[in-house]
Amino acid sequence: MAVAALRGAARAARRGAVAVRRMPNPRLTGLGGGLFASASMLLLAALDRLLLGGSFTVYGVLFVLVSMVTALWVRPAELITAPIVVPLAFAIGLLPIADGSGGFGGQVMGLLTSLAMHAGWLYGGTLIAALVVAVRKVRIVITARRRRARARQAAASAASAAAARPVGRRTGL
Repeated sequence: MAVAALRGAARAARRGAVAVRRMPNPRLTGLGGGLFASASMLLLAALDRLLLGGSFTVYGVLFVLVSMVTALWVRPAELITAPIVVPLAFAIGLLPIADGSGGFGGQVMGLLTSLAMHAGWLYGGTLIAALVVAVRKVRIVITARRRRARARQAAASAASAAAARPVGRRTGL
């Protein structure tokens, strides 16, 4: 009975690993990450306003998720851009749900008030993006060091093998 359960769990784990490999793994440029985050937040805010009447809690949770996904999808060469573009996306996404009265000045005041009142979500999403970027950068550095160490070790073993060969003798003739 226990063996069958273990086999079933192993099969489920293999299926889960296959599903993870099928997950999208896009690599966005810095500009692409900013556009992705801004468009996502604008769309999600519009849906939030339409379906939930502009709930800032829902908007904040969605912002944290978009921040994490943006930080995961940015190319390794442009990691630093993720924590920079997500606060801009937060501000752009607030436009549909910010409570502003008529006119341009009223909309700006509503946006600034919303930014001030919901800064916790803004800081939280930016912190999540920065942490994801930091972890990715550390993993990149560790991988590069291991690769260099293996290359040095292979070169050293090849040099020692060449030095161990007798000089002046030809083999294989």
